[in-house]
Amino acid sequence: MATRNADARPAPTAEPLSSLDALARALRCLPGVGPRAAQRMALHLLQHDRPGARELAHALLRASEAVRHCDRCNTFTEDSVCALCRSGKRDPAQLCVVETPADLVTVEQTHAYDGLYFVLMGRLSPLDGIGPKEIRLDRLIRRATDGVVREVILATNFTSEGEATAHYIAELLAARGLAVSRLARGVPVGGELEYVDAGTLAQALRDRRWVAAPPGGAGNG
Repeated sequence: MATRNADARPAPTAEPLSSLDALARALRCLPGVGPRAAQRMALHLLQHDRPGARELAHALLRASEAVRHCDRCNTFTEDSVCALCRSGKRDPAQLCVVETPADLVTVEQTHAYDGLYFVLMGRLSPLDGIGPKEIRLDRLIRRATDGVVREVILATNFTSEGEATAHYIAELLAARGLAVSRLARGVPVGGELEYVDAGTLAQALRDRRWVAAPPGGAGNG
């Protein structure tokens, strides 16, 4: 009987999160931020910078409501078409495919590329349920086959997923008669061979280029 009465007791009701706990939990959505770091951030904002906390909240709300995807390149923008796609100074015959808006910014910071972009917002990862539809490959195909693009530069990351994504896209675009290139890999600028890992050095040898072409204009190899 005692056991039956104990089993009949109602389960304790979970108390609602306090505002401080809710803030700490919300901060945990940031990459690399665990429970303790999130709690320290929340305490810092409330103890030392309440105006900054209000400004942060306002900026997050405004960005979440205003920022959308560019209709042409799929990066983040507040307009239907981003400033890069609208620019008349870019070469529309080149299309650089990257995984994220952060990758686009990184390429732009090199000042070595003046073409246009397409941002996949991810990479193929079947184990995570990310297929061609999730990274908007249908939009990329339409964009690359608009009759203006002459070369597609695959600048996905050199991870296993990034390589698989680049290979899949290359086959799709090559079948449609487009020229497709891939970022070169090799020894970093300023690197000393003694400290370069064997895999990177092997790739640098495979991707080597002529500095003085032999008679007859033979290619690499």
